[in-house]
Amino acid sequence: MLNYNAPNGSPSSIDANNPSGQMNTFFWLKKSLIEARKEQFFMPLASVTNMPKNFGKEIRVHEYVPLLDDRNINDQGLDANGATMDPTQYRVAFAQSTYVFAVEADADNLIAAINAVEAGVASKSGAGPWTATLTHTTLAPTSNLVAAQAAADLAAGTRILRQSGNLYGSSRDVGTISAKLPRLGEEGGRVNRVGFTRLTRTGRIEKMGFFYEFTQESLDFDSDDGLKEHLARELMNGAVQLTEAVLQRDLLNAAATVLYPGVAAAKGDITGQIGSVTELSYALVQRLDQMLTNKRTPRQTKLITGSRYIDTKTIPAARYAFVGPALTLALKNLKDGTDKVFIPIQHYADAGTVANGEIGSIDAFRIIEVPEMLHWAGEGAVVPISGTNGYRTTNNHFDVYPFLVVGDESFTTIGFQTDGKSLKFNVKTVMPSENHSSQDPYGETGFSSIKWYYGTLILRPERIGMIYTVAKV
Repeated sequence: MLNYNAPNGSPSSIDANNPSGQMNTFFWLKKSLIEARKEQFFMPLASVTNMPKNFGKEIRVHEYVPLLDDRNINDQGLDANGATMDPTQYRVAFAQSTYVFAVEADADNLIAAINAVEAGVASKSGAGPWTATLTHTTLAPTSNLVAAQAAADLAAGTRILRQSGNLYGSSRDVGTISAKLPRLGEEGGRVNRVGFTRLTRTGRIEKMGFFYEFTQESLDFDSDDGLKEHLARELMNGAVQLTEAVLQRDLLNAAATVLYPGVAAAKGDITGQIGSVTELSYALVQRLDQMLTNKRTPRQTKLITGSRYIDTKTIPAARYAFVGPALTLALKNLKDGTDKVFIPIQHYADAGTVANGEIGSIDAFRIIEVPEMLHWAGEGAVVPISGTNGYRTTNNHFDVYPFLVVGDESFTTIGFQTDGKSLKFNVKTVMPSENHSSQDPYGETGFSSIKWYYGTLILRPERIGMIYTVAKV
């Protein structure tokens, strides 16, 4: 009786020329463990804008800023008395007599404005609110307007408004609105002229691609008889994953509604140092929701669904926040006082109303965990002598992690000669027998390549919000 290497048995005697016994001592499972295509989290949020032929590689779109908006900066303004409103001047409204400002970017300019009021450069009366009108050279250079506005937003009751022909801009202050109403006298007159601002958003497409080579013998003799199929699948999976990563990078860089924890004012200030940890908090999450609401970011999100990108679904009353696994535990432990604020997905959703990767909700945000979420390694503050305090670091600097919110219709991807619904990947495969050349005269090597055009057009950067934070190990 022959024994084919059974456990504790003797080698087979079927082949006298093979003293080592049976050649195949194991069964190779052809259905090997194959990593499924990594899920997409950002591409389902995007529509695709098709770039037509013969128009270059750049696409532009105009955004017309509403009349009553602080961004509507122009030199057309005339006030109710017919006087020109100088767009190079700014009004600093102080809501209280005690000046407490967060240490933020351009805080020096705010302090200078306060000092100007106190020094009598600008007048004040009563208990406030007060308004100081200062030139841009006194308050903030043009290049620092965004930083100055961000600092003003965080300051208690204090706002910086640029003088312009936008009536009262985005103000919600009763006094400011009352003073800027476009009243007309009996004779009318050349008064209350307003102006409009048009912003240009620009996106550019780039060609991307890569390839791999294979030999005829690899197809003929490899133990995997589905090798060609598997390599082709991995080629496509790699392109999809790469496109997802590039889109995520573009969204992170485009965020215009940004908050920093504690006294941090830049990524380089993010720290895990004991006593001054700059970490995500429930108050910051609420503040971000408030800021996005003020910027008219919708509380519903349209998602592209279906394998052919032909269907969409709208999730009502939700803004999606994207985080990596490093932040998941911190979010689950966030508290409002002593109460946890994280609501697991199983408590509120069913299979038809959840997004890919959704794990729960906090306040007005539904949280999506992205396994490949990007972060800034080693771009935080220097690790102090006292140590890392349990937070993640790289090269003796704290790592910085994003809490990213992508508002509805804030961006679109750009494709070339697409169907307007999805990006178009062009795959070219040449078999070894078809590839005779001076480099391969015997036709033993083939290749498969993939290429595509890709770009991102940020339509409304103010609808993309982000909180920078440290994360525990």
